Amino acid sequence: MMFPSENPRHHMEISPPKEAFWSYEDLALFVGAVLPALVIAKLGEQAIHFSNEGLRQVAFQVLLYLLLTMVLYFLIASRYRRPFWRSLGWIFEFRGAWLCILLGPLLALGIGLLSATLRAPGDPSIKNLITDRTSTIAIVFFGSFAGPIFEEMVFRGFLQPLLARSLGAWLAILVTDIPFALLHGPGFGWAWQSVGLIGLAGLVLGFVRYRTGSTVASSLVHIGYNATFFVGFLMTRSI
Repeated sequence: MMFPSENPRHHMEISPPKEAFWSYEDLALFVGAVLPALVIAKLGEQAIHFSNEGLRQVAFQVLLYLLLTMVLYFLIASRYRRPFWRSLGWIFEFRGAWLCILLGPLLALGIGLLSATLRAPGDPSIKNLITDRTSTIAIVFFGSFAGPIFEEMVFRGFLQPLLARSLGAWLAILVTDIPFALLHGPGFGWAWQSVGLIGLAGLVLGFVRYRTGSTVASSLVHIGYNATFFVGFLMTRSI
C-alpha cells in the first residue's frame, strides 16, 4: 500500500532542484537587465505625483524589484519551463523554522553591538525619508519585508546556488556576499565599518540558506534582522 507522500511522482513535483539548472548566461542576462530596469523604474516613478520623497523612493524601489522579478521569472519559468519559486529554493519544508525566526533579531543585536564598537555610521537616508505616518509605514514595510524577500530571492535563491555548482558551497557563500554587501554601500556613504558588518550578516544568511536548503529560511532571518533595526530606529525617534 502506498501513501500519497510516498508517491515518487509527488516527490518529483514538490522537491526543489538539488543544484541550479540555470547558467552563467542567465546570470549575465539578469545583470544586463538591471540598467534598463533602473531607467524604466525611474521613468515610472517620475510619472506619478507623490506627497513626499519617502513615498517616491519606495515607489521607485517597488517598480525596480517588480521588473527584475519579471526578468528572473522569464529566465527560470519561461526559459526552462520549471516552477519559479521552488526552483529558487522557496520551500517551507525545512527544519529549524523557529530558530530562523529568533536568529534575525539576535543577529541584529549582535551587529548593532559591533556597530557601536566600531562607531559605524548609520543610514542617513532613512531619517530624511521618514517624514510622516504614511512614509513611515511605507518605508518600514518595504525595508522589513519586500526588500529582504527580493534580496534573498536574487542573492541566496538565484546567485548562490549557481556559484555553488562550480565553486562549492562555502566559496559560493563568500562570493555571493560581496555584491550583497556592496549593494548597501551607497546608503552608508561607503563606510567600511557599515559595509563590512552588512557583509558579516550576509554570510550568516548564506549559511542559513545552505544548511536549510530553503530561501524562505534565509528570508525569515533577513526579515527579522531588518525589522529589529527598524523597531530600534522608531523607538529612538519617539524618545
